Amino acid sequence: MFETLFKGAMTSQVVMIGLMALVVFLVVEWSKAGKKNSNRRRKNNNRRYNRKGGGADNSKLSSAANQLEIVMAADFKPRPLLNRPEASVFKALDDAVIGRNPRWQVMAQVSLGEFLSSPDRNAYGCVNSKRVDFALMDENCRVVHAIEYQGTGHHQGSAAARDAVKKEALRKAGIGYHEVVAGHTTPSEVRALVEKLVPAGAGTGPVAQFGRKAS
Repeated sequence: MFETLFKGAMTSQVVMIGLMALVVFLVVEWSKAGKKNSNRRRKNNNRRYNRKGGGADNSKLSSAANQLEIVMAADFKPRPLLNRPEASVFKALDDAVIGRNPRWQVMAQVSLGEFLSSPDRNAYGCVNSKRVDFALMDENCRVVHAIEYQGTGHHQGSAAARDAVKKEALRKAGIGYHEVVAGHTTPSEVRALVEKLVPAGAGTGPVAQFGRKAS
C-alpha cells in the first residue's frame, strides 16, 4: 500500500512539473509573438510615415549614391529664402549697411556652425544647425553681429530656449546679438542700430578679389 501511495505521489509531481513547464513555454512563446507583432507594427508605421514624406530611412541616407537615387525620384521647387516681413527687414538692413560701409555685407539665414567653432563636439553639435536670421559680415568675411527678427509668432513653443542657446554661444564667441521686433522696431531705428554696429567706411577704393591685392 505504501508503495502504491508513493507511486501516486510521484505521478502527481511529474504531472505538476509538466504543467509548470508547459505554462513557462506558453508564456515565453507569447512574449516572443508580442515582440514580433510590435516590431512589425513599428516597421509598418515607419513605412507609412516615410511614404507620406514625414521622415526618411536613415539607412538609405548613409551613402551619396542612395541620396542621389532618392533625390532623382523626388520633386523639388524653389521657395523664398525669407518670408515677407523678414524680406522687408533684410532690405532695410542691407540699404543701411551699404550706406554705412559698402565693404560690409548682410547675410540671411546663416547656420551658426558656418561661423562658429568649438573644441567640444557636443557643444558644437548643439549649435551647428541653428540659424540666425541675419548676420553682419565685415570686409574680412567674419560675422561680427547677429540680428534676430522676432515676428509675431516667434515666442512659441521652445523658441525662448533655442534663443538662449544661440545667445550663449554667440556671447562666448564675442559676437553681438541684437533683436528687431515686429511692430516695434521702425526703419529709422534699424538705421540707428546699423550706425552703432557698423564702422563708417567710404568704400570708394577698389575691393580685393580672389586673393589679389587691390591696386
